Amino acid sequence: MAAFQEILDVLPARYRTLDVSNVQELRLRAGQSPAVVEDGAERRLAGLVRQEELAEILQRATQQSVYACTQSLRQGFVTLPGGHRIGVCGSAVVKNGEMTGFRAISSLCIRFARDVRMDGARLLPSLTDSCLILGAPGAGKTTLLRACIRALSESGQRVSVCDDRGEISAMTQGKPQFDLGAQTDVLTGLSKDEGMLMLLRAMNPMWIAADEITARRDLSAMETISYCGVKLLATAHAKDERELRLRPLYRELLALGIFRRMLVLLPDRQVRCVEVERI
Repeated sequence: MAAFQEILDVLPARYRTLDVSNVQELRLRAGQSPAVVEDGAERRLAGLVRQEELAEILQRATQQSVYACTQSLRQGFVTLPGGHRIGVCGSAVVKNGEMTGFRAISSLCIRFARDVRMDGARLLPSLTDSCLILGAPGAGKTTLLRACIRALSESGQRVSVCDDRGEISAMTQGKPQFDLGAQTDVLTGLSKDEGMLMLLRAMNPMWIAADEITARRDLSAMETISYCGVKLLATAHAKDERELRLRPLYRELLALGIFRRMLVLLPDRQVRCVEVERI
């Protein structure tokens, strides 16, 4: 299979000859030129995106059944096999105060997932207690999370992964497409709070890992887990610890005293380990 075949399969034929070897995102906006994001910068391509193409891409991505992806669409995205994510924007349909889908699609953001290998031996000294990974959007938080999971697993520690969006493991037909180590168990399809608590009850883990903590119910689940002696590994959207503390949800998280360390992704892709001071 060609690299990123899962993405190419859902694209119209005219996009399938693109050189995507260094592409981080493909952005398609109705009536505008398509663009690729490389090294954080957008580069415009020739031609214009037709709105009907966007609907066709989403239909292929959901395998002809948008209803099967309703839960993820409510959050504005669909996950492809391989862990790639398609962000969706357009005219939302709201029923009883809850978003149920899109009436019309105006733009798509297709993010390319890559299993970039990192030196696990260098990460392990920082992974002796619950750890929070920080980074700006697109900085590589999920990549670093995978590397930490793999390092812990290969060191003989049991890791359970709550992969609510299917992006950490790229689970396909019950098999992870990204190597997370031989002592790693992966749960997909449940929300983070439900999934983490199920893993706590069912898998007797030493660590529980999850991506992108965004809701107070996630905090409640992690607090319960911490009382049971299980360590946590998670990511948060913030470029550094100062920005993290400016956000009310994350101030609440730090006040719980669950995370003892933070791994901060720097602009040059280096990782800085920071001891957490309880607030």
